[in-house]
Amino acid sequence: MMHRPLWLIARLSFLPFTPLAGTETPARSAGFEARQQPVITTRAIPLLHLDCKTFRDLNRNRHLDPYEDWRRSSQDRALDLTRRMTVAEKAGIMILPVLVGNAPFGKRATGYDAASLQDLVRTKHASAFSLMGEMTVSDLAKGANTIQAEIENTRLGIPALLATDPRHGYQKTFAMSVGNGGFSQWPDPTGFGAIGDPALVRSFAELVRRDYRAVGFGLALSPQADLATEPRWPRVSGTFGEDSATVAPLVAAYVEGLQGSASGVIADGIAATVKHWVGYGAAANHGLDSHNFYGRFAALQSQDLANHLKPFEAAFKVNVSSVMPAYSIFRGLSVGGKPVEPVGAGFSRVLIDNLLRKKYGFNGVVLSDWGISADCIESCRNGSASTKSPGFESISMAWGVQNLTRPQRFAKSINAGVDQLGGEPDTLPLIAAVRYGLISQKRLDAAVIRILIQRFDLGLFENPFVDVGLAQSQVGRTADIAAGRAAQAKAMVILEVRDKLHLIPGRTRLYLKGMDAAAARAAGFEVADDPAKADVAVIRLSAPYQRLHPNYFFGSIQHEGSLAFPLDDKDIADVRALSAHMPTVVDIYLDRPAILTPLKGSSAMLLVDFGASDAVLFDVLTHRLEAVGRLPFELPRSMKAVDAQDPSKPADSKDPLYPLHYSASY
Repeated sequence: MMHRPLWLIARLSFLPFTPLAGTETPARSAGFEARQQPVITTRAIPLLHLDCKTFRDLNRNRHLDPYEDWRRSSQDRALDLTRRMTVAEKAGIMILPVLVGNAPFGKRATGYDAASLQDLVRTKHASAFSLMGEMTVSDLAKGANTIQAEIENTRLGIPALLATDPRHGYQKTFAMSVGNGGFSQWPDPTGFGAIGDPALVRSFAELVRRDYRAVGFGLALSPQADLATEPRWPRVSGTFGEDSATVAPLVAAYVEGLQGSASGVIADGIAATVKHWVGYGAAANHGLDSHNFYGRFAALQSQDLANHLKPFEAAFKVNVSSVMPAYSIFRGLSVGGKPVEPVGAGFSRVLIDNLLRKKYGFNGVVLSDWGISADCIESCRNGSASTKSPGFESISMAWGVQNLTRPQRFAKSINAGVDQLGGEPDTLPLIAAVRYGLISQKRLDAAVIRILIQRFDLGLFENPFVDVGLAQSQVGRTADIAAGRAAQAKAMVILEVRDKLHLIPGRTRLYLKGMDAAAARAAGFEVADDPAKADVAVIRLSAPYQRLHPNYFFGSIQHEGSLAFPLDDKDIADVRALSAHMPTVVDIYLDRPAILTPLKGSSAMLLVDFGASDAVLFDVLTHRLEAVGRLPFELPRSMKAVDAQDPSKPADSKDPLYPLHYSASY
């Protein structure tokens, strides 16, 4: 067989390689699996040709090493590569820093900061990155290729793993979800909980998988398997609801669709991260969130642990790739008779090593949530002294271990069972922990092997680059947008229909509040500026909230506090005034449960959504699309009832206004 010279291979290697039809596979030898030639993409790394097969020569030694051989198992390849790595390189693969964009915070970027990327790759040996910024589909794909091209120049050629928070949902909160940026738009996970259809969730997750791989992502920081048992908790919208019987099959369907199979992640799949292990939704202190020092405790009771575990058990049955521990301190919780240490879950040996690893046998990657190894400075503990919210320097979730040194925090987390530190940009504390004997070489290697197996399973060592043109044509397709709109509508829950509505396009004149008149006109309605000249009023509201901690980074952006509308709320007064003179439709977006007692019986139609556009609401009102959702959580009758409920238990408020799974017929 004639081999091309390496210089020519390098010149041609920017082209994807696909084997010729009819290529024969040589007989399997020991240690090899029966695999077809995968697609090969490369830029600077030369190719090797052997036995009519093509491989990437990742370390450029002109020899096919075991970790470069895609015919071998992921475990064999990971073992070989781990033996070749220095401690610094191992430390680099155990961090997953945030890669900042080339635009100021809050502005849409077109790529990534080149200096930051080079420092992380060349100095820190990082090869996994969290990409939080909103970009166009084209820029995401180009940015992913830029990262992979930079990382090709490293000694061992380990490809990058790019991670993202959800991008297809409705609600956008920093470090919890990302702006849409051209992806099709679907309801929040609570909307899927309202629909309750695992087949739809699996189909949606398959779409997410195709979209993410098209733009270069390999790791999804989802699904959120928490049970939303505390209604005041700011992260309810990221869950599938509070009923484990509904949530568990939806979590399993999402993981299976995202990863590509029920047996684990496939070569063109997305590694799923089920979170937050375990009981994060049982937030203590009136639902305050454990992103914040003041909300660091959870109220999970030992007798309720089994219920909160059910969605995770469903994820384990379909071989979820990663698990992310919660931030919370589970004060007073015992597992199998062993008390859980009063530290964040990412430092808990009982929760990770004993419960997750030993009892459930989970051997995938345990990825910490972001910021658990950072120093909690004064503004982290007590908020900013000024009215301005603290900056990124105040972000730390090192709960219960604030007084440890950084190397000690790394060691405590890794020895508890964490493999990879989310959001961490620095390897020096980890290297120091190894040097001081706080982390054994055996434990270090076990973490690295798990991380590498995940990356080999994803096929990134062969095919790290993406086709920008294909991404542009595939992401946000017309059919996907239509499917997202149908899901937004289907998730809506109709709570009351008191009067028959006559909404006839071309004949009905509407008065609107809280929505875009262009959507009404596009649906065929006239819009009146004066309610006296309208036939029907359509009002959109959002669930009430308070900003109780504006001087904390996350407290300044999270929805906290009361679920009730203020007594002097102008929107409620407007609904009552309009309803007295004309049929009125009221729709409320629920990112958390809300107390709708003031609205009950005051409108012709009352419904709630979990992320839906104005156009979708008109589709429902004109019967173009159907709303069939049922409440994924109960809606309490009063704040007194909320205060009396147990944050650890689902649907337990006294005499709820609308119970769990409620829906009125329309």
